[in-house]
Order: sequence, then C-alpha cells, then structure tokens
Amino acid sequence: MIQWAIFNMDKSHTKITKASLDAIKIEVPLEDNKILAEVVKRINSNDEIKTLWKIINVNAIDRLGMSDHGPTHFKIVANNGLKIARMLAKHKVVMSVADDFGLTNDHAEVIIFLACIMHDLGMSIHREDHEAFSLFLAKPLLEEVLHFLPDEERVVAISEVLHAIISHRAYGKPSTIEGGIIRIADALDMGKGRARISYKRGEINIYSVSDNAIVKLDILEGKERPVEVRIYMTNPAGIFQVDDLMKEKLKGSKLEKYISVSVYLLENGRDKLYKEYNL
Repeated sequence: MIQWAIFNMDKSHTKITKASLDAIKIEVPLEDNKILAEVVKRINSNDEIKTLWKIINVNAIDRLGMSDHGPTHFKIVANNGLKIARMLAKHKVVMSVADDFGLTNDHAEVIIFLACIMHDLGMSIHREDHEAFSLFLAKPLLEEVLHFLPDEERVVAISEVLHAIISHRAYGKPSTIEGGIIRIADALDMGKGRARISYKRGEINIYSVSDNAIVKLDILEGKERPVEVRIYMTNPAGIFQVDDLMKEKLKGSKLEKYISVSVYLLENGRDKLYKEYNL
C-alpha cells in the first residue's frame, strides 16, 4: 500500500547545503540485485543529481504551483516501477533489454530505477519539453553512475534509460517494456499527497480536485493479469485522473495486456467497485 507523504506547504527550498543534500536518500527493495545495489549507493552519494532534484522542486512547486517533482516523487515512482517489473517477471514477461540484447533482469531493474529517478531532470530548466531536456542532463550522470559496468553493458543501459525517459512524455509510445513501466509508474504517483500543494496555494481545478479525491492506491498481483492496480477515491471526481491515466499512459505503453485497473468509491466506510479498465 502506498502511503501518501505530507509535504511542507511553505517554500520548497532553503539554501542548498551539503547537510541538506546528505539528508536525501532514495531507498528501494534490492532483492539481491548487486548491480542495483551499487547504482543506488552511487546515486545516494551523488550531490549533483540531488541538487538538480532540489532545483526541480523550486521550479515545480514555488514557481509553477505544481505538485512535488523532487526526491519524494522519484522514490515513489522508482518503487512503483520495480514492483511492477518484478510482478511481470514473475509471470514470465521478458524485459526488452534481455530479449533484444541478452542482458539480465538485474540490468532491466537498473534501467527502470535510473529512468524513474531521472525522468524529470529537465524540469530544472523548463517545464515545457522537460522530457527532452532530461536527456542531455541524464547522459553524463549515467556515464558516471554506470562507469563500473563493462563498456557494452553500460552503453546499452544508458540508451535504454534515455529511451524510457523520452517515452514518458504524452504519447511517447515506448518501444520497450521498461519504457512502458516508467510511464505507468510515474502516472501512479497520484492522490492527496500531491494535490495538497495545489489546494494550499488556492489553485482549484479539475486536476487538483480529482487528485484530492484519490486517497489510496495499491499495486497488487492480479488474478487474470499479472498486475492489478486498485485505486480508492472518496469522490467520483477522482475518475477524471484515472481516465487521464488510462488514455495517456497505459494505452500505447506495451503493457495493456498485463495490467488491469479497478477504481473503488469509498462511501460510509465501505468501498464499492466504481469502474474497471481492461485495455
């Protein structure tokens, strides 16, 4: 079950100091993936990427009045992505980097993790076309973080991460399973934890109202499909956010046949099935 984070509604930033950067840690379940463990360690000691994350939140929250796009968002997206990937692997879904390049699921998890934490780096420059800006910011960081891999593995992994990053844009049409996972994992960071920022700033629109209606989200192993997403809302307005997810993120992700989405309306302490999606 995803627990919604409580955000400080004052300015998102203070002076960027070494201590404030050291306090930022991305944690994901490693499950004996030694390559992923090394990558996570390197990310958590990389002050450049942490500084970029802080800059992103200044642009997103303070300047544009948007929801969190910093470490909290990236941690949620990375955990979503790895959870979905492992459920798919359990059901014998072959990751694209294994199918096309003969690498392993461990490499696929590294690709997913890195794309999840770098997909919005371009927001440090500008919201518009941030997916494209993310590419040239991510490339040198990826070279540094993956330097310990053999040349062939590193080059493939970097290319796959960059593909996943650019494919998370609207109508990105990923050509890899990993790229599709990033699209879905990003979209599933929804709900009150993110909408609270817009509400606090008095920005009431269909997006903030819909997001605020969503109170819980579970990513579960499904019965008919490998992955079942259950979304719980307290107001039918929440369906707008889910419809947007289905039309722009799941459709065309290459994951349509693997994921089902069920939406429940919470009323009088009980949950009632409101809508199901099976693309």
